[in-house]
Amino acid sequence: MSGELKPPIILFGNFRSGTTMLQKLISTHPDVVPLYEPVGLWLYADPGRSHDEFDENDATEKVKRYIRNEFLKYQQQHGNRIIVEKTPHNILRIPYVRAIFPEAHFLYIVRNPLSFVSSVELKWQRPAGGKRILRRAKSTPVTQLHHYLKRFLNQQWNNRILRRKYLSIWGPRYEGIQEDLKTQDLITVIARQWSRSSAKAERDLAHFEDGQVLRLRYEDFVQDPISDMQRIFAHCGLQMTNDMAKSIKEMVKTDRNLKWQRFDPEYLAQIIPELRDEMERHSYEIPAEIAQATATS
Repeated sequence: MSGELKPPIILFGNFRSGTTMLQKLISTHPDVVPLYEPVGLWLYADPGRSHDEFDENDATEKVKRYIRNEFLKYQQQHGNRIIVEKTPHNILRIPYVRAIFPEAHFLYIVRNPLSFVSSVELKWQRPAGGKRILRRAKSTPVTQLHHYLKRFLNQQWNNRILRRKYLSIWGPRYEGIQEDLKTQDLITVIARQWSRSSAKAERDLAHFEDGQVLRLRYEDFVQDPISDMQRIFAHCGLQMTNDMAKSIKEMVKTDRNLKWQRFDPEYLAQIIPELRDEMERHSYEIPAEIAQATATS
């Protein structure tokens, strides 16, 4: 395929951690176009794998060539603008993504795991809608659609026919999640989806050169989005205009950090051992009511 692929902007971050928000904000720049979660495309190396952990060895020349060509095709179809891409599953595939796009501008965002747990627990109850299914199917290689279709039909059967409260699986599939689902409470599995993804991301990001990845915390970002967006655009070699700054201020919401309070503190106290080390790494404190419940349990 003729033409040159511009270095894409790739967002790493767990599910429900602000990657969608960041992608929309970055896309306010006229030279940028969003590519929304091409899940099937990233699975090109091994679509039948039971987990989402891929590494640089999975990025064969065939895989690199195919995925880069698909990015280039999308770029050319959208005015030759820079692609900003986010697929939360890629928090478990950082070396793989880096091997395919070593020239990319990388961002990494982290969010308080209690907010993650609350939001993701609701997502486990909702099968994907038709719009999302069609969008993802378009980015899935035709020869691999049957893998995606199998997972989709399984979810529909589990939720709509069997009327089970929760899907069979949702979110980042760390290695071993299927076994954990058989032996652990779902809330524990969800906590591990955050903590194991966070720990793996830190190990993988340690191999990047200084300045290659711009790190953000969701809670800090929503308090001062203009300052952080200036950092993001500078990191990506772009400039932010006054009109963009105005739009960004209107788009960012600051009222979504305490939704975990819908759970009883004693219920959340049981997962603190799963979360504690990574919470400390990212300077997240255990709320007093949960800490008290943890001490008395």
